[in-house]
Amino acid sequence: MTAFALSIASRFRLAGLAAAASLLPVLARAQDIVQVPVPPAPPVAHLPSNLSPWGMFVGADLIVKAVMIGLAFASVVTWTVWLAKSIELMLAKRSTAAALKRLAAAPSLPEAQLALGTDKSPVANLLRAATDEIRLSGDLPPSGIKQRIASRLERIEAAAGRRMVRGTGLLATIGATAPFVGLFGTVWGIMNSFVGISKAQTTSLAVVAPGIAEALLATAIGLVAAIPAVVIYNVFARAIGGYRALLGDGSAEVQRIAGRDLDRHHPRLVEAAE
Repeated sequence: MTAFALSIASRFRLAGLAAAASLLPVLARAQDIVQVPVPPAPPVAHLPSNLSPWGMFVGADLIVKAVMIGLAFASVVTWTVWLAKSIELMLAKRSTAAALKRLAAAPSLPEAQLALGTDKSPVANLLRAATDEIRLSGDLPPSGIKQRIASRLERIEAAAGRRMVRGTGLLATIGATAPFVGLFGTVWGIMNSFVGISKAQTTSLAVVAPGIAEALLATAIGLVAAIPAVVIYNVFARAIGGYRALLGDGSAEVQRIAGRDLDRHHPRLVEAAE
């Protein structure tokens, strides 16, 4: 009985193994049918190799390029004004200082006219204005002549200061507006970067970095244009203040000489002026 049960059990075991072996190809085929395809890996983007300032300018948007070109032109204007105004101030200060030395050594208006001669400096203009006023007011009291001379010299001094200030207002405008113009280019470039991100449907650094770099380049150029303009404007403000002080010294010296001569001998002075 025991031997018979063992033979029955062995037969069932062999039958099960045979059935399992016959099902292996079916299971393999089913696995092939239900296998989920793996999507291909997205291509790896690489940063562009040319991230130099010129390369970023070439690759920038048209609006950002226009902003950069405008800021570069403003920078050229700044340095042009600096060169021209520096030369003008240097020559004006030199001629005014030399005329003041000659004027201080003259005891009277006729001798001051001889000392300055055909000088074209503002001090010579002040002296000629005082002489003209004395000639036109020869029959009037000396006190009124002094007031009119002071009024003439004040207007000549103000006109010379205005001529020297001319052009520096452009520096102030560039210094005040260039950072905001560069910021506009930056905002526009960042907007384009976000549009590129949405189109590429990826936040990869290779997609974001070039546009942001181009945008920040606009801000950098704006600062390059604005900072020298502000510094040069402040330097010119101090230098023109010193020039106006020289003109004030010249005006005071002319008034002293004219007042001295008027107090001495007004009729003789009128004859000398004629």
